[in-house]
Parts: sequence; C-alpha cells; structure tokens
Amino acid sequence: MQLKLAESKLPFAPLLLIAPFFLWGTAMVAMKGVIPHTTPLFLAGVRLLPAGILVLVAAGIMGKSQPQGWKAWLWISLFALVDGSLFQGFLATGLVRTGAGLGSVMIDSQPLAVALLCWGLFGEKINFWGWLGLAIGVLGISLIGLPSELIGHFLNGGGMTTAFSWPEFWQHGEWLMLLAALSMALGTVIIRGVCQYTDPVVATGWHMILGGIPLFILSSLWESEQWVQIDFNGWLALSYATVFGSAIAYGLFFYFASQGNLTSLSSLTFLTPVFALLFGNLLLSEVLTPWQWLGVSFTLASIYLINQREEIAQKWRSLPNREQGIGNRE
Repeated sequence: MQLKLAESKLPFAPLLLIAPFFLWGTAMVAMKGVIPHTTPLFLAGVRLLPAGILVLVAAGIMGKSQPQGWKAWLWISLFALVDGSLFQGFLATGLVRTGAGLGSVMIDSQPLAVALLCWGLFGEKINFWGWLGLAIGVLGISLIGLPSELIGHFLNGGGMTTAFSWPEFWQHGEWLMLLAALSMALGTVIIRGVCQYTDPVVATGWHMILGGIPLFILSSLWESEQWVQIDFNGWLALSYATVFGSAIAYGLFFYFASQGNLTSLSSLTFLTPVFALLFGNLLLSEVLTPWQWLGVSFTLASIYLINQREEIAQKWRSLPNREQGIGNRE
C-alpha cells in the first residue's frame, strides 16, 4: 500500500483505511428504504451538517486547533462548496432520478478523475500497471452496476446510440451522477491545499457544516414535507448514514487523503459498490448475478494492481535479468 500506513499513528491503520468505503457502502443500503419517503436536498443536508458537528466535537476532544487566518477559511469554503454542497446535492438528486446500478457505476468512476488530476497537478506516478488497474476497476464496477440486459446488448454488438436515448438521458439523473463523481474527485484533490493551513479532521467537520447549510436553505425554499413520511426505522437509517456513513467515514477518508498517495486511496472507492452489494444480499436478500460476482473479482484485482503498481513494475523489470542470470545485485 502506497499510503505510508506504517508511519500512521492510528491503531489498526489498514482496517481504518478500508472503513470509509465499508461505511459508505453499508450507508447506501441503509438509505434505500428512506429515499422514497423524503426529499433529496433535505437528505443531503442531514448527511452533512449534523455529521460535521459530531466531527468538530471529536476534534475538540482530541485537542485539535481551529482554523486560523483567511486562507484557511477560504480553502475550507471551497472544500465545502465542492465536496459538500455540490457532491451531496448532485448525489442525492441523482439517486432519485436514476437507477441505483447505473448511478453507482458513474459515482465510483471518480478514481479515474482523481488519477488524472494528481498526475497533472502533483506528478503522482501511475505507470502501466496503475492504468491497467484503473481500467479493470471501471470494468468491474460496470459489471456490478449495469443491468444484465445492457451488458448482453453490448456483447451482442449493440452500440451506445441504441442502448440509450440521449434526450431521455438528460431528463434523468445520469448527468447529475457524473457531476457528483467529478465533485468528489475535486474534493479529494482540494484536501491537500486545505491541509496546508489547518488540521484535516477539523477541516472535514467545518466543510460538512458549511456545505450542509445551503442544502437546508434550498430544501426549505424548493421542497416540502421533507420528514413527514419518515418512520422510526427511517430515522434509524438516517442516523446510521449521518454518524457512520458521513462523520466517521469522511473523517477517516480525508485524514488518509492528507497523508498519502491520492491515486492509491481513491482506487479503494471501487470497494464501495462491492460492500453495498454484499450487505444488500445479506440484509435485503438481494441476489447477485454471475456478472456481478465477476465484477467483484475484477474490482478486487484492480485495487491490488493500483496499490502495488510500483512493486509489480519493479518485479517485472527484474524478470529478464533473473532469467538470463545477469541481474545487477547492487
């Protein structure tokens, strides 16, 4: 793993590294029954603002200092707009207007955008094995999320023009999911600038609060009966999504994003639909198709390739020397 876990002060760092994606995946399962009984902007606000307060309380207990200076607040405000308001707003609105399968494919394609941004902005090395892993990851989440009929359509030689109606595309939520994926990718990159001026955990808390306020304002203006139809189980699901799927998950994610290789970390996003599918199968009796099981296998293989890309490249370069017995031992 290229995230310097050995240097992390957190106990059980490898497990904590996986935790955000486990929590996001299970939170999506918890939210399935709530979405039809509430409104998207209210839902997005609930996932942000209360979670941000919890993160700041935890940061205060840990003795972390608050942001100082206008540059710190400017970066946090940008972070809040992009990864808070825009990402959660696009995501919640898109979930209402598109199928969960195709939507999850589009959201979890964001590691490609992160890889390109980090390659261009920070010079992070990706190499052949990293690009191969990203491609396999996109293929894996496609097999997980796309309908079997659509997969069969492409395998039988069908094209995009016959598989989709583009006018209908713009009336649904697919383009919102693409915007959500891009917002999340930009937020993952922005955290590096934020952490130059303030603690990443504190910044995460404030970005959730500042990002949630506009969502509640817009919800009050454009939506109605946001919580009238939510029952006790629905509030429990919302609480899980807020505390575990937002506060804990985002705190851990952006802590690690401030520490290591963003391409490697972002590739773990491919795990989110895997966890969502597995727990949907366990808790909601949802059955995985053979294509989805194949997608899970491809997804796990892609994460290995991306996070071990330098080691694989080094071993690959040494193979000819080993075979010829003339390797340089220095």
